[in-house]
Amino acid sequence: MEAATTAHPAIPSDLVRQAAAGDDAAFTRIVAAHHSDMVKVCVAICGDIEIAEEAAQAAWGLAWRRMPTLRDTDRLRSWLVSIAANQARDAVRRQRRRPVVALTPEIGERAVGDPNRGDPARRSGDIDLRRALAVLDPMDRALVALRYVAGLDSFELARAMGMSPSGVRARLARTLDRLRMELDDA
Repeated sequence: MEAATTAHPAIPSDLVRQAAAGDDAAFTRIVAAHHSDMVKVCVAICGDIEIAEEAAQAAWGLAWRRMPTLRDTDRLRSWLVSIAANQARDAVRRQRRRPVVALTPEIGERAVGDPNRGDPARRSGDIDLRRALAVLDPMDRALVALRYVAGLDSFELARAMGMSPSGVRARLARTLDRLRMELDDA
């Protein structure tokens, strides 16, 4: 798996401060810049688009209330996707059910012009990965999503997950080993 390499829009520090002071327009610009990342992380954790979207919406409400507590405006994106991951984990716990993998159009990043988009062999790999992710507990799915969907490094992951960077790396390695075993069995 490779970490996300998509360029993310830089949000000026003054915009974050304006949002923290209660400026709705500033917060709306932040939402526009980061909502899709938050939903993608939530989908990776929940395995269900509807639950993921609800978790992302809940995360935005929490982010709005907690915006004044954000100390380092350069860490806005990692802070937001961490909140989204926590909301997604909570949603999965509330559901107390394993996600069902449905054969539906892709939710992720594939562009319309992607030659692999309709390739059944490619789709079966996606289904296998979704099933393997569904076996993981929500904490491990969050770790994988924050690393490979949101592209956070081990230090950002450590802050987001409440662990040490070396603990994050060790748990991620164990989680990836488990995913590989699940995929080999598929």
